[in-house]
Amino acid sequence: MASQTDKNAIDTPDISLASKIDSARRIVIKIGSALLFDSKKGMPRRHWMDRLGDDIAELCAQGKEVIIVSSGSIALCRQILGLKKTLKLEAKQAAAATGQVALVQLWADALAAHHLTAAQILLAPDDTETRKRHINARDTISTLLELGVVPVVNENDTITTYEIRFGDNDRLAARVAAMMSADLLILLSDIDGLYSANPKQDNTARHIPYISEITDEIMAMGGDSDTEIASGGMTTKLAAAQIASKAGVTMGICSGVIDRPLSHLREGGKASLFAASTSSITARKNWIAGALAPQGQIQIDTGAYTALQAGKSLLPVGVTSVSGIFDRGDLVQLISPDGDEIGYGLTAYSNQEARKLAGQKSTDITAVLGYEHRDELVHADDLVILKPSSAKKLTD
Repeated sequence: MASQTDKNAIDTPDISLASKIDSARRIVIKIGSALLFDSKKGMPRRHWMDRLGDDIAELCAQGKEVIIVSSGSIALCRQILGLKKTLKLEAKQAAAATGQVALVQLWADALAAHHLTAAQILLAPDDTETRKRHINARDTISTLLELGVVPVVNENDTITTYEIRFGDNDRLAARVAAMMSADLLILLSDIDGLYSANPKQDNTARHIPYISEITDEIMAMGGDSDTEIASGGMTTKLAAAQIASKAGVTMGICSGVIDRPLSHLREGGKASLFAASTSSITARKNWIAGALAPQGQIQIDTGAYTALQAGKSLLPVGVTSVSGIFDRGDLVQLISPDGDEIGYGLTAYSNQEARKLAGQKSTDITAVLGYEHRDELVHADDLVILKPSSAKKLTD
């Protein structure tokens, strides 16, 4: 009789990582140090990065948005400065500061061949977990994508003061994919997916192409990394899959060793696909819904109320009053013209700015505030509208 693991892993629906790449609009691609850096030659794999740049350019040409999460800054600095492999925390910070320049330049060169621009984004754990910093990071990356730029994300090792951070860039990539409501996260690895056991140690290990649910049995299949310069093994990839799945992001693990690994995938290359447990939109709404108490209230007029019910953003022109003290990225309560609580959202403006903008047209924001910012007071992606049965009458 098949085990629950067999049922979850082998009863594969008509779905593949290749089909997910074709249908995805926003894709996060994670590349580890072992792929970027040839430890035997002590040099970066420039040719491989150039060929991956070909793949990324092809995706961008199809109208897809691509975010790179790239390790490698410390490995590159070891080569540049001739440092030992074992480094203390302070030395790692210094190495990251030096190597990050070289890392981003390598990606800039690989993408420039296709007239694509790279941008450096350095994130600390709080940047994805603290709401205010989360929304700032999300806005910055979203703007870069709108401008056709390819963000290159890495952990901000230069200022981290404790040893355990994201822990590895697999989990960082999952956090970024969740933050950006990505459709797909691809972890390029030195292995072509999840196996029932370590295939380098067990000849009977089975490749598992599809994982519908990450059970304890699936988690038990993780192992340690076999490389000297990589920080994560299969265990960290499975942890990343848990984060991505809960955030509504489908995740794939595939081999990145060969040239043009994404093209290989789209041509039927072997991979493991982890299903999302919900949609990314639902996951983000749940994330907002799990916020602490609202910091303020925004009352709206009838036109704005109708627009919010239709899934639109809240514009300044629809605001009638603002109360409370809040800053950009804080949670605010939304109040109907009749005084009912109708929802809540993350505001793009502080309470002082919101009061100045109340009733104003979006085209007048720059004139009112003296600087240009978002047209929406609360964007539709950052709104949770309560069902009529869930709304409650506010009392004095």
